[in-house]
Amino acid sequence: MRQVSRRLIAAALCAGVPASALGQGTAFPSRPIRVVCPAAPGGISDLLSRVVAQRLPALIGQPVIVDNRPGSGGHLAGEFVARAPADGYTLLKATIGHNAAYAMYRSLSYQPGRDLQPVVLLGESQGVLVVHPALPVKSVQQFVALAKSRPGELNYGSAGAGTAIHMAAELFKWTAGINLTHVPYKGSGPAMADLMGGQIQVMFENVATAIPFIKAGKVRALGLTGRDRVAALPDVAPISDAGLKYEALPYYTISASSKVPAEILRRLNADLDAMIRQPDLASRWSELGIVPLGGSLEDAAKRNAVETEKWTAVINAASIRVD
Repeated sequence: MRQVSRRLIAAALCAGVPASALGQGTAFPSRPIRVVCPAAPGGISDLLSRVVAQRLPALIGQPVIVDNRPGSGGHLAGEFVARAPADGYTLLKATIGHNAAYAMYRSLSYQPGRDLQPVVLLGESQGVLVVHPALPVKSVQQFVALAKSRPGELNYGSAGAGTAIHMAAELFKWTAGINLTHVPYKGSGPAMADLMGGQIQVMFENVATAIPFIKAGKVRALGLTGRDRVAALPDVAPISDAGLKYEALPYYTISASSKVPAEILRRLNADLDAMIRQPDLASRWSELGIVPLGGSLEDAAKRNAVETEKWTAVINAASIRVD
């Protein structure tokens, strides 16, 4: 039997199955799973990571730990996960920067489209265009007019190059024909703090995380990035209502190294999909402004392909490049 086992292991290694995956069988997972968050605490990426960490353990019987690794538009975290042991124990709370908007980078030390694999679609959300209250504008049209009169003088913050709110701003610039100066941060939380402090004048943010600051009058909402209004902001219209051909819906996945064996990916997908669909999680999704998605590995890969085509076109047309 020992000789048979050694032969099976040798055959598996020759077939390219990672040694770390051998012998797991039905025991996966047998130890804690780490979800690497590409942003600092406080923003939507961090909050979604913590939903997974709180809810998934009951389904898999193991703890889930959040590991915040902000920087480089989320690609410090992306590369870390891509190069982690391909055993399914290191996952990424991925954003559009990992899934679809990486064509802007000239010199990434890994290739997100090749080295990462979406495991499941977590959900999508609406963003909102917000400005500092001192800015003398109260509508999208007024903001566009002001930006055109002051090309390059208005600064917008983002959670980092290639993140959802960066791409939402770049699509807006391109669509409206305006020039804004990008100031990247290590997460939307620090960017929002500087917006309220007046260090920057404008940014796009997830609706749910922006609402408290909008309600408190610390920032002013001008327009939504989707096609529909939201109940929590009844007076804020979609940006497209201003006559711009514009729509940007941030979406989020849980991803892994593309080298993780298929059977482990499918197991993770099944557990994560079940978690997303839990009825008692609906109120939390609503609080976060998230439309839960879920679905199969194939559904996630298809969404990435569609979004990559869209955002690569925007990146090339607007000549967005990051070293």
